[in-house]
Amino acid sequence: MASSISFAPFLLLLLVIGCTARPLYRLPSQGHDGSRKPLQTFRPYNIAHRGSNGELPEETRPAYLRAIEEGADFIETDILSSKDGVLICFHDVTLDNTTDVANHKEFADRKRTYEVQGENITGFFTVDFSLKELKSLRVRQRFSFRDQQFNGKFQIITFEEFITIALDAPRVVGIYPEIKNPVFINKRVKWLHGKSFEDKFVETLQKYGYKGSYLSKDWLRQPAFIQSFAPTSLVYISNKTDLPKVLLIDDVTVPTQDTNQSYWEITSNKYLDYIKQYVVGIGPWKDTLVPVVNNYMINPTDLVTRAHAHNLQVHPYTYRNENRFLHFNFSQDPYMEYDYWINKIGVDGLFTDFTGSLHHFQEWTTNRQDDDNKSESKLLHKIALLVSSYKKP
Repeated sequence: MASSISFAPFLLLLLVIGCTARPLYRLPSQGHDGSRKPLQTFRPYNIAHRGSNGELPEETRPAYLRAIEEGADFIETDILSSKDGVLICFHDVTLDNTTDVANHKEFADRKRTYEVQGENITGFFTVDFSLKELKSLRVRQRFSFRDQQFNGKFQIITFEEFITIALDAPRVVGIYPEIKNPVFINKRVKWLHGKSFEDKFVETLQKYGYKGSYLSKDWLRQPAFIQSFAPTSLVYISNKTDLPKVLLIDDVTVPTQDTNQSYWEITSNKYLDYIKQYVVGIGPWKDTLVPVVNNYMINPTDLVTRAHAHNLQVHPYTYRNENRFLHFNFSQDPYMEYDYWINKIGVDGLFTDFTGSLHHFQEWTTNRQDDDNKSESKLLHKIALLVSSYKKP
């Protein structure tokens, strides 16, 4: 009996150490009733930019699966089209930078020069390849300073394949697809019955049950944000789906690709007042929110404050762990950068190439007040009461 009494406090100590050695609230998966754990909405969204592409080649199935495993709230993708009108997940309108297309002699005559956003670009364009041909290519890592061991191992995936990755996840994971270069795609690809790129995009989402306004029951069941740099595309699809939309905003020197409006026009209070009828947020490049001089960030602009005043969320891009992307203010520490943007600037979501690091930062620093936390705290409380009930004779 005496040995049992002395063991009880030691048992409690082990339990406490075990719980504090890792986040008290584990990555959600299955709920107590066997259902999938819901999307978290109590802190800024962790948006996996092209999947966990800091570790694996971008826009590939393994990159998205890794991002889900590492804690992404949303997996993000860019949507383009093949020659035969199949929507694919790929960032560049050309295949040159992230596939082995140059090694395929059978495609040597496919190189073209097209005008894209007012600029002549030469390369192998996705719109000149059928889906079958695109599937014969293999993807490679975009940046030479990242892991190259997976080059040549993965295929390009379709929009529908991307969706099934999210739907098959063990917890609710949102999707964040971009209507990419719609002016160029609509010019080069023609669908039956006069349908547009935007039509096919929305039809695909509807086919898989994506619907509902932001935070509605339908949306929480299958969360999705639709993003684009083209304001007219977002306005056009607003009559086709009530899914929340986000206007992406490029560098201060880059006009909108469809309306040729300047950065200053689309970030004015007048324009924010207009666009909030169609979107729930904006997605600016982070260096436009806090300007950078000689790799040092200077005073923040007021765009986040003004966007919030217009009831718009702000989801900046892109956060990367490598020293070459970290401004000197953060002493080569990505966690300092996350802390700055979340707790000082107050953004509502972050596009990151390193999903795991953002997830860890938020788990370590967030005072989560949800059912998981409460239930585990209750368990510790019960154990403490159990141990305290032991009295030495």
